[in-house]
Amino acid sequence: MFIQTESTPNPATLKFLPGQSVLEVGTADFPNSEAAGSSPLATRLFGIDGVSGVFFGLDFITVTKTDATEWDHVKPAILGAIMEHFQSGHPVISGDAGPASGHAEHTGEDGDIVDQIKELLDTRVRPAVAQDGGDIVFHGFDRGIVYLHMQGACAGCPSSTLTLKMGIENLLRHYIPEVVEVRPVAA
Repeated sequence: MFIQTESTPNPATLKFLPGQSVLEVGTADFPNSEAAGSSPLATRLFGIDGVSGVFFGLDFITVTKTDATEWDHVKPAILGAIMEHFQSGHPVISGDAGPASGHAEHTGEDGDIVDQIKELLDTRVRPAVAQDGGDIVFHGFDRGIVYLHMQGACAGCPSSTLTLKMGIENLLRHYIPEVVEVRPVAA
């Protein structure tokens, strides 16, 4: 098994491509070890000293390290853990847990606007940020403000504010006049 490694715009996060499917659908975000209980792979990765976050996409795994950890010290252990997991035959996510993330539900008078926001995120934004090892999902819409949750390499990335303000906010405001601002939300 050969695992490719790619850098991301977030220097604390690397993208690992195992050359096979990681998830069948969606994404799964594990911002800390406590959230990893449903995933044997995430649990294994959090067992490595210096790992602070794990994120799964369709064909990739992003791992975030602590500031005090050097990639040269932790990367070999991460590669080994990913290889051991896929060779073990264990599922990436166990039981009925399924992918752990997606757009939040929205009920109310702004339903048409929210549907447009989700459509633009799914077609224009999410594919682009997935290439960088992350995801951005809809969290809420209130009085013209769109709240988005950043995951994987996007969470804590130095360029995430620029991505939100200059990229996503401009895109949404261009197509949806009711949108006046985009703000990030914490997990």
